[in-house]
Amino acid sequence: MTTKTVDVLLVGAGAMSTTLGMLLKQLDPTLKITLVERLDHVAHESTDGWNNAGTGHAAYCELNYTPQKPDGSIDTAKAFAINSAFEVSLQFWSYLVGQNILPEPKSFINPTPHQSFVWGKENVSFLRKRFEALSAHPAFADMEYSEDPEVLREWMPLVMQNRSADEAVAGTRVRYGSDVDFGSLARCMASHLETQPGFEMLLSRTVRDLKRKSDGRWRVKIKNNQTGEREKLYARFVFLGAGGGALPLLQMSGIPEGNGYGGFPVSGQWLVCKKPEIVEQHLAKVYGKAPIGAPPMSVPHLDTRIINGEKALLFGPFAGFTTKFLKKGSKLDLPKSIKANNLKSMMSVGMNNMDLTRYLISEVMQSHDSRIDALRRFFPEARSEDWSLSYAGQRVQIIKKDKSNGGGKLEFGTEVITSEDGSLAALLGASPGASTAVNTMINIIERCFPEQMAGEAWQQQMKAMVPSYGQSLTEDPVLLKQVRQHTLSTLELDQLDASSPKLSAAAEPAESRHNLAS
Repeated sequence: MTTKTVDVLLVGAGAMSTTLGMLLKQLDPTLKITLVERLDHVAHESTDGWNNAGTGHAAYCELNYTPQKPDGSIDTAKAFAINSAFEVSLQFWSYLVGQNILPEPKSFINPTPHQSFVWGKENVSFLRKRFEALSAHPAFADMEYSEDPEVLREWMPLVMQNRSADEAVAGTRVRYGSDVDFGSLARCMASHLETQPGFEMLLSRTVRDLKRKSDGRWRVKIKNNQTGEREKLYARFVFLGAGGGALPLLQMSGIPEGNGYGGFPVSGQWLVCKKPEIVEQHLAKVYGKAPIGAPPMSVPHLDTRIINGEKALLFGPFAGFTTKFLKKGSKLDLPKSIKANNLKSMMSVGMNNMDLTRYLISEVMQSHDSRIDALRRFFPEARSEDWSLSYAGQRVQIIKKDKSNGGGKLEFGTEVITSEDGSLAALLGASPGASTAVNTMINIIERCFPEQMAGEAWQQQMKAMVPSYGQSLTEDPVLLKQVRQHTLSTLELDQLDASSPKLSAAAEPAESRHNLAS
């Protein structure tokens, strides 16, 4: 059995771990970091391009981030938080491009307008209120709104084909939205890290034991899936960023902060079209409203995707129930995750969410024709033969104790759990996930490396990587404008293609925006 000692152990080679590894190596190049991955490739689970929506989640188009309150007003808190977090990601990626660490931006991110579309008078009223609430702030000042079918036909031609002239419709648009190939991004970061002294990538390795020793280090036993060889690692800090596999690893660690957590796995499927004559007619991510009873991750959307340089259209996701925590996981994942300390929480969630369970099962039972019918609400002229079904990655939603009712609650989001001494951190949950990875990983660094972060060297380097670090973009419109102009230019998000005129977020005349009078 080989034994190694490292400063940092990252478990899971997806967007989260590669982002954390890149941040730490930029902050301190002398750190010894090892990344362990169960599969034989980097970023082939939830981070892979075909396993997620690829939306650079900035709350421009995702209607579930702005729920309507009982009094009819719009709750914008989550939208502003996600928008600010995504701006942090854009700043870090811009830094890496500027340092020639990442390749040309179009290899992992492409400008794709973010649009919302609704039909029916009630939904139109909601979208109008949402637009008014968001666009009043500089962060969303470039959002456009229209109820004019001709304008909407220009924005989203496929969506507006052959719709009734009497149908009430509305849409919003932010032109500098993005499509992100998170798989390519993670693999680019991993490739760079492998060239750095003190970094090691161990693929085809499964963590078999995780135990904190009396000296504060973690002893991690791993198995080589190809040779069967056993290895032992000692690490001062461990990050569990294994997607759906993070919960079993958190439970394995035994830290009390992880008690009571469980997971509710949800599968996903997409309808995919690769026919050029159809794909070239649509350049947008068009989000609608989720069906009643559907989980937030099931908000329907028709997306332009560019994955590994290949352009396609995706529609979905169609959710389903599964007991696997990973796409390439085991059907025993859910049963094995049930422990004495989370049994009550999980039973409570199971009993209180029967409607959700029935909805997910009904989604699994859908035929191809029924999925095409759902697509036709977005693309009326869609033909069944042009679309095929693709299976997306697994998402394990968070179950945690709920002191208010003595049971548990189901949460659709992400959450970081850290040990009291900061020697271990785990990321649970899903959306907005990879889009806000940089902000989430910076929060972990602040929690788990407080002494280093208090030093001038790390502070200066952090501000070099993320110029807005330590400041609020939501509260400082001047800084927001400066940062956004830089990132949109560096990442080439201010242009729709190489020959198009630039679409500046700051230079758009106010009178050219569509408003309620158009």
